[in-house]
Amino acid sequence: MLCGRGKELIMLSLLYQQDDFPVFQNRMYDSREEAIACPKGNIRIVEDLKSGLIFNNAFSPAAMVYDGNYQNEQALSPLFQKHLESVVSKIEQHIGHDRLVEVGCGKGYFLEMLLAKGFDVVGFDPTYEGLNPRVKREYFGPGVIEKANGLILRHVLEHIQNPVDFLGQLKEANGENGKIYLEVPCLDWICEHKAWWDIFYEHVNFFRLSDFDRIFGDVVESGRLFGGQYLYVIAELSSLRIPVIDENDRVAFPPDITGYIKEHGQMNQSGAAIWGGASKGVIFALLKARAGQPVSTVIDINPAKQGRFLAGTGLQVKSPEEGLAGLPNRSTIYVMNSNYLEEIKQMSGNRFTYIGIDHA
Repeated sequence: MLCGRGKELIMLSLLYQQDDFPVFQNRMYDSREEAIACPKGNIRIVEDLKSGLIFNNAFSPAAMVYDGNYQNEQALSPLFQKHLESVVSKIEQHIGHDRLVEVGCGKGYFLEMLLAKGFDVVGFDPTYEGLNPRVKREYFGPGVIEKANGLILRHVLEHIQNPVDFLGQLKEANGENGKIYLEVPCLDWICEHKAWWDIFYEHVNFFRLSDFDRIFGDVVESGRLFGGQYLYVIAELSSLRIPVIDENDRVAFPPDITGYIKEHGQMNQSGAAIWGGASKGVIFALLKARAGQPVSTVIDINPAKQGRFLAGTGLQVKSPEEGLAGLPNRSTIYVMNSNYLEEIKQMSGNRFTYIGIDHA
């Protein structure tokens, strides 16, 4: 597969494709009709045979306009809060407390967490809706603040087209040096679990740990977090470089991943419930419906999602109390993230049959 970009001819290897995915799987809608008619885009996941990076070649950044209807807050879960505590420890150990910048701080939860622990940190995000004066409603760029000791990007880089160019802009904006903490979803985890529900339009990039060893010459520490689903990398910005593919480290993308859409999870009853109305739940429900196995009930603990409708399917999200009330004992609940399996069992009185989709 060849792709022209300006005068440059880029060779790409096609790994996976789907059509008509919601552009925003975390945007909530006020009606079923509006949710079904949401903006859509195509998925063409490719491996760049020059850089070795993996991305959606059909992605259009012009479609990505975030607003207050976008809901992706996970911090309501005690388990996720423990994850964030581990991230704080890594930043404290390798970067320190002073002169930090969180790029793309979203609703500011992690930034507020750092401030409460005595970190000197400011945030940048043009979509921020809170009142903290330490968050600038703009993009981080040259001259906006004094040079930082470290930059923090949590679940930002997977959304950015041309991520190495973007990292170069951050490096320039921060005086060509400083450390950077990156956290992104793990492509190796997706491949290992044949996790077709973890591929969606908002994520233009899909990273492996080895990609960052080619992007940075000096990686201070890296590894997996959150049950292996996330990658973290702490690197020296000054060592940023153009990655070159390693022919001995090509991506091992499962060729049969689409076959698991109908089989995976053993969904043998119409009207199954799913717990988790975020990214995984949106894509799981969408592709299961296309495979003739529709979901009838969606449960989520986030009050901002409850009563509203999921992109693509138009399913209404219910609170645990409302959703569980309509389920007979021992009904099957498909848990969208097995990290939360025990937490969900406790919340629901362990009265149902629970299947973690990444463990099924």
